[in-house]
Amino acid sequence: MSARLTLALDAGLELPDVGRILLLHPPGDADLSALEPGRVLAVQPFRPDFEALERRGIEVVPEPPEDLRVAATIVYLPRAKDLAHALLARAAAMSDGPVIVDGAKTDGIESILKALRKRVELAGSLSKAHGKIAWFRSAGDDWSDWQDSWRELDGFRTRPGVFSADGVDPASALLAGHLPGSLGRHVVDLGAGWGYLSARLLEDDGLRRLDLVEADARALDCARAVIADPRAAFHWADARTWRPDTAADAVVMNPPFHTGRAADPALGQAFVQAAARMLSGSGKLYVVANRQLPYEATLAQAFAHTEEIGGDGRFKILRAERPSRRGR
Repeated sequence: MSARLTLALDAGLELPDVGRILLLHPPGDADLSALEPGRVLAVQPFRPDFEALERRGIEVVPEPPEDLRVAATIVYLPRAKDLAHALLARAAAMSDGPVIVDGAKTDGIESILKALRKRVELAGSLSKAHGKIAWFRSAGDDWSDWQDSWRELDGFRTRPGVFSADGVDPASALLAGHLPGSLGRHVVDLGAGWGYLSARLLEDDGLRRLDLVEADARALDCARAVIADPRAAFHWADARTWRPDTAADAVVMNPPFHTGRAADPALGQAFVQAAARMLSGSGKLYVVANRQLPYEATLAQAFAHTEEIGGDGRFKILRAERPSRRGR
């Protein structure tokens, strides 16, 4: 990002001399050397990136105040087109100066710029390092059709850009159908998303405490909006490092397995290891995964017993019991 921003500044982009520079969804390792640190306010709802930015001394919030005004905004293009639209609409509404959008070609920057040109006049754009940066000013333009909004979904709510925003994820639905009627008094939904699995778990009258652990603050807000059960506790946290204050009887999860566009089995493996640490000695883990993902070895290291208890051609459902001392 910094290389493209520096080129843009050399090519005619002017940042205001005073005022806040708002960054929307910057990655935790974003190169911000072209910006004055004291002027930067980052909005990052993804907990691992939030924590990485915070460790660097950057002021960061999961959501900006509705009445915030800033001198300029930089939008870091997400993969989800509807979320990109929502971020650009927010940037246009909050910025008194330029709105800058930066993204990789693989994340759809070309199509976003094509759509932008139908709404505003781009003041400049340039290409660098398999991506593009462009900037414009918005003067009272109508962005209502691009604004972030709740989506109603069979009694649930989702938002643009959250995982499985358009419907129940088939892997989660498959896992829900293979869970026993009761998992114990204390259960953890690790990577809870917008709350589908948690809502199913709360159908058990014997459940006394359910921890929803989710790294995406926007997805967790969706879950909060529809789950009013007092047994549910919501935790905006990195599932790989979060620990409950008391050991859980069971953990259920449909872990992520992508970093950007690349498959990264290490993510799911880290979830497995985290689950082992938070379970009681007799606790059980239920996990659904794509068939090709190599979780069995990690499960064998972290638990005394593992087995496949269901699945189909795309997914497998694995149960692991009795976390080992090595795994914990």
